[in-house]
Amino acid sequence: ANFTAAPVEYPELPDGRLLLQTLRSHDQYNTTIYGLNDRYRGIKGGRRIVMVNPEDAAALGLADGAYTDLVSEWKDGVERRAEGFRIVHYPTARGCAAAYYPETNVLVPLDSTADTSNTPASKSVVIRFEEPRSTSDSG
Repeated sequence: ANFTAAPVEYPELPDGRLLLQTLRSHDQYNTTIYGLNDRYRGIKGGRRIVMVNPEDAAALGLADGAYTDLVSEWKDGVERRAEGFRIVHYPTARGCAAAYYPETNVLVPLDSTADTSNTPASKSVVIRFEEPRSTSDSG
């Protein structure tokens, strides 16, 4: 086997921002969604949710069950917004949030891909929270 070592890099998070990872729910195979419940995490009745550590949520003024829009921040300066996400207080790591894909795919630029696999770089997205334009929790 050939092993390589690379320096560990950490994204810079401005105040009021979290690092978003995208993930699958229990009833999902790749991008095919079979249900609106996630028994792995105890989420029921919707997929437009964002899981936020309760301490981060308190610091940012994000009430459990409130709605928010997620806005990603990239070097290109283009605003990418995912609207109408319900906040769920969840024990994510401090400084991090989590949400399902493909609902959050809109937050990642099409040309932001891994060097070798060419897969979307959607595990480390800097986001901020803004007042919602919509409060739909369907799908």
